[in-house]
Amino acid sequence: MFSIDLGGGARLRPLEPWQAEEFLAHMDRARETVDPWIPWAGLSTDLESATATLQRYADLTARDAGRLYGIWLDGTLVGGTMFVKFDATAGNCEVGCWLEPAGTGRGLITRAARILIDWAFQERGLHRAEWLCRPDNANSINVARRLGMQFEGTLRSAYPYRGVRHDVQVWAQVA
Repeated sequence: MFSIDLGGGARLRPLEPWQAEEFLAHMDRARETVDPWIPWAGLSTDLESATATLQRYADLTARDAGRLYGIWLDGTLVGGTMFVKFDATAGNCEVGCWLEPAGTGRGLITRAARILIDWAFQERGLHRAEWLCRPDNANSINVARRLGMQFEGTLRSAYPYRGVRHDVQVWAQVA
């Protein structure tokens, strides 16, 4: 299995269904801060649903349509990054992330997302990487800026969360 050093005791590696118990424990720690931004955080509440979340990404990986990677800090899963969408034919992908409080303030998401974007551009030949976030998610907007992405616009009322529709900002980078 591969593992990429992110510095400071952090590693990036695939997050797979066999790790559902560890993922669930992480979600239990992260849910309150992650759930407003990542819809499956509130859906992964027991071993069965956590396994289903990870299996969904394993299935996307098998179809070359998405991927999921965890970030471990000193051996503990604290977050991750993923290709929410990956379309090699069209040359486009969407990168997303999440992080529990124990991993914040270390640049882990920026470094991990850069690895994914560079891989998509350099190894897979994709042309465009997108980053979608709500306008009230300052942390996510800051990551998009640090990645060198350009703000392209706002999709109004595009993201339903707990019965309320929210705007979504589109940030992107081209190869």
